[in-house]
Amino acid sequence: MTHDHDLVLRPTAAQTEAALNPPPGRSGGDLVVETLAALGATTVFGLPGQHALGVFDALRRSDLRYIGLRVENNAGFAADAYGRITGEAAPLLLSTGPGALTSLAALQEAAAASAPVLAISSQIPSAGLGGGRHGYLHELPDQSASFRGVVKSVHTVRAQSQIPSAIEAAWKSALTAPHGPVWVEIPQDVLLSPTLIPVVTGGDAFPEELPPRPELTAVAADLLSNAARPTIIAGGGVVRADASRKLRQLAETLQAPVVTTPGGKGAFPWTHPLSLQSWLEDRHTTDFLEDADVLLVVGSGLGELSSNYHTFKPRGRVVQIEADLGKLESNHPALGIHADARLALQALLETVSPREDAEAPEQVRTVLAKVADRIAAQELTLEQELLASIRRALPASAPSFWDMTILAYWAWSAFDAKGPNLLHSAQGAGGLGYGFPAALGAAVADPSHPVLAVSGDGGALYSIAELATARQYDLNVTWLIVDDGGYGILREYMTDAFGQATATELTRPDYVALAESFGVPGVRTTPAGLADDLAKALGSPGPSVVVLPAVLRMFAPTHL
Repeated sequence: MTHDHDLVLRPTAAQTEAALNPPPGRSGGDLVVETLAALGATTVFGLPGQHALGVFDALRRSDLRYIGLRVENNAGFAADAYGRITGEAAPLLLSTGPGALTSLAALQEAAAASAPVLAISSQIPSAGLGGGRHGYLHELPDQSASFRGVVKSVHTVRAQSQIPSAIEAAWKSALTAPHGPVWVEIPQDVLLSPTLIPVVTGGDAFPEELPPRPELTAVAADLLSNAARPTIIAGGGVVRADASRKLRQLAETLQAPVVTTPGGKGAFPWTHPLSLQSWLEDRHTTDFLEDADVLLVVGSGLGELSSNYHTFKPRGRVVQIEADLGKLESNHPALGIHADARLALQALLETVSPREDAEAPEQVRTVLAKVADRIAAQELTLEQELLASIRRALPASAPSFWDMTILAYWAWSAFDAKGPNLLHSAQGAGGLGYGFPAALGAAVADPSHPVLAVSGDGGALYSIAELATARQYDLNVTWLIVDDGGYGILREYMTDAFGQATATELTRPDYVALAESFGVPGVRTTPAGLADDLAKALGSPGPSVVVLPAVLRMFAPTHL
């Protein structure tokens, strides 16, 4: 009897001949790029460095497209956005020591936001591995130790024969829910040495699935079907799992209001009768969520931003669907379901009973009206008008990438993303400098739409070098820089807390002249002219910069 697991694919005569006689002039670096291509990669990001030259030389012999940025951290942000847009593992090529370490903040953001990034770094020569102090350039006692607390998995290669399997294992790890960054490191001599290993032509690119346990979804379905006031919080896991349609089906079946977290922006239609939008930083929303007798949390750990800074205290039963096991019940006791959001929502759709609740849309309208009244009482028309101008100028299908800046904090709550996977920010880890390089990665991923980046002048100074990247590859990104002369949100925080601000004021360049020095068109605009100037820039191919001098304010918090 022959069993399925006994079947082995036999190589053809041509494959055997190719394996026995691999082309000359290949190195360990070729095994890296061949494995990436075999797994389905088409594009890589990064920066060359002395120890990594074996990989970069191999790129010359491959069909992979290389996008080189000017700073490793920015290359990491670009790879992060490429992974978010495509759902593929984005290769990030780095060199040893300083080059590798400079990517850490970007990898932390990718980890916090579940973006699949496949970081491949060189290492010192293999003779130096193991913690001895040999004095190699870029030497660290244990380079991988710097990454273990950040990435999902670490893979250290010591011989050329390990390269294909290590990269394939890392690829699967990056794409298994929850998505995230992974780390592969390969010694310089392994990359440079000639190889007789056959050309890598195949790879298993399919990640493991994470289905829910059926006994748990059965209990969750019963709770939701019999709830008097079911409500849903939708997080970034819904977007990553491409589960927005299933979320809408379930909400409509249960007649359950839905609020989205900053990471879940666009997971539920903004103007839907059941949409509480994204006003999580509001006490009216918090009160409504606390009043739910069954609260379904999908793809969120209910962290700081998603819980109104941990002031949210649910009184009913909580059902939490989360792919990251560490986030399951980490903040609130719940019926915890460790699963991919798409698979769990499908299981619920198959088992819940429809509910009738004619009052739910009216309850949603009441909450949103209370939120609107609260904001209106604070005389924040400038900020609201700026968001409205950006929304008018930005095509509905175009993605936007927001740095850690006051306008982004407004966008988390008040901006209609128009759909899933279209609004992205650095709210996962909260580092500066994300917006522009991430937008470049998105433009590489999908050149069919313009891409908007939004930064403050403080965050913009992290990314100025990438104007050269934008010009070199002619990427269709419009960069809106809101120039308030410093770190605006820190200025506001410090003034509120201490009566005055320290270390928040910045000398900054003429951003329009600076952009033009890179060959990138720039324009200075006003609040009244923003919509037209932004639309014109977004409608013109290639990179552009729009500078808006403005001092913005945040809406008053409700968690203090």
